Amino acid sequence: MQGLITKSTGSWYQVKAGNEVIDCRIKGKFRIKGLTTTNPIAVGDVVDFDMEPDQSTGVITNLHQRKNYIIRKSVNLSKQAHIIAANLDQAFLIVTLASPRTSLGFIDRFLVTAEAYDIPASLIFNKLDLFSDEGLAILGDYKDIYERIGYPCYEVSAKEGTNIQQVQDLLKDKVTLLTGHSGVGKSSLINRLLPDLDLKTHIISEWSDKGMHTTTFAEMFELPEGGFIVDTPGIRELGVIDIEKQELGHFFPEMRERMNECRFNNCRHINEPGCAVLEALDEDEIAITRYESYLSIYNGNDTRA
Repeated sequence: MQGLITKSTGSWYQVKAGNEVIDCRIKGKFRIKGLTTTNPIAVGDVVDFDMEPDQSTGVITNLHQRKNYIIRKSVNLSKQAHIIAANLDQAFLIVTLASPRTSLGFIDRFLVTAEAYDIPASLIFNKLDLFSDEGLAILGDYKDIYERIGYPCYEVSAKEGTNIQQVQDLLKDKVTLLTGHSGVGKSSLINRLLPDLDLKTHIISEWSDKGMHTTTFAEMFELPEGGFIVDTPGIRELGVIDIEKQELGHFFPEMRERMNECRFNNCRHINEPGCAVLEALDEDEIAITRYESYLSIYNGNDTRA
């Protein structure tokens, strides 16, 4: 039998096969060739499974080839990776400018990871109802950085329902990852899209200005108009993994388009003469914050929240 992994709880997986959802487990060691991860199977994977003798649960026997996946460093095991989700059509990072603040560095690490695994990415700026005039000006600056390098940006208020229809239109007939820091309103947004789910939401901790984790495991929800959304646990840190230093610039679109103009083929874009990237930086054609993120990831300082 064949099915789609819709929820992962670490040791058990929910597999959607037709109109049925069956709890399945992995028998023995299940390793993906060439990939060391804390979870060999992820939400979004297509698998084969056999029913157990009692016919109430199943055993996963085979993983179908993935078209893509998105991955991050395991929080506790720095040498291992954790697959967030697989077989995605797009990924949306939910961003808030305060309560909690999503840093530009965090946004850039997410976008680099999406680029590296060939997943189209967009930014959704939530909590529009809380923005002051100063906040709207900062929002404009953020959007200018990312829209001019090709990343779509959208403004919503999950609380007020502002622009939710626009998000619904973007999700139709696609498998979409929704992620972001805890507290950015991801669960509130999903509740707007799928009111019957009634996902738990929590207020922001006044002491830390960070959200409390409300999602424990990744889970996929089917949309009535077609498509799926993948809800993930809130991410405090996002470590870039499995990207070689010499490849890093390829995952910054504004750097990628200028690389062939550098004097040296092996240019690191740090202090080399005749570097087209540094020239573009001097001429304000590349945002300084983006370049600072490049240096931070290049030097291995890539897990700041």
